Amino acid sequence: MDRLDAFKHIAAQASRGDLAFPTNVNASIRLQEALSDPDCHVEAAAKLIQADPLLAARTVAIANSVAYNRSGTEISSVRSAVQRLGVRTLQSLVAALIVRQLGSKITDPTLQAMSAQLWEHTAHVAALAQVIARRVTHVDPDTALFTGIVHEVGAFYMLAQADAYPGIMQGEPEEWVEYGEMAIGRGVLRKLVVPEAVMASVEAMWEGMRALPPENLGDTLLLANDLAPVPSPMHQRPGATTQAAARTVDFAIGDGTLDDILRESANDVKSLFAVLML
Repeated sequence: MDRLDAFKHIAAQASRGDLAFPTNVNASIRLQEALSDPDCHVEAAAKLIQADPLLAARTVAIANSVAYNRSGTEISSVRSAVQRLGVRTLQSLVAALIVRQLGSKITDPTLQAMSAQLWEHTAHVAALAQVIARRVTHVDPDTALFTGIVHEVGAFYMLAQADAYPGIMQGEPEEWVEYGEMAIGRGVLRKLVVPEAVMASVEAMWEGMRALPPENLGDTLLLANDLAPVPSPMHQRPGATTQAAARTVDFAIGDGTLDDILRESANDVKSLFAVLML
């Protein structure tokens, strides 16, 4: 089938919830569901995280990052890390694991390069969204971090499927936007059982709707996306800017400006980005 038919076929499957995930992704989704249980407390969460050595290492690393270790006291145990971070931040880490696992089975070198760039873009957006939420829009920073991590999950799923459809990613980026992004993205986000607020914010990014100064979670995501120094390899949205140009869209926040906050928070962003790239 040609590219457009392939996009439509995969999008139709995603809309029905007929998604093909690797075994390790299914296991991580079950972990995400367990962490989403209101009765999942710190002790139970620590046991779940300890069962995955890679996730355990990332949990301790992010707990010691500048963004979460305000006291400067380093910790070394998963239990202490879980106590510091809380279950909601753990959900973001598991989401990051799921997103990266989607790309782990890609064999085509071109698609591998696209997946690597897409994750670098995602990590920048997630780190920036957490800081913008905390310092500018005052929406929940953990939700903003999670939203940044999953905002391109449909694209990761598409790249993971592309090996089976030779040449599908060689067309114009607009074809992905028109025939794949929203339908596939919605299907994967539903499979991950993301909260409605997160879904609505990703939808706002697809539509390109944003207020300046930013006011809500959707605005936070869009601004982080524009400020990310590494663009998505899937496409660049009309009106999206380079990081340098985005920084010229400055505005007052209290006694300072967006640029002031970004400079003051540079270490936080750098630290979060580094952990997500592990």
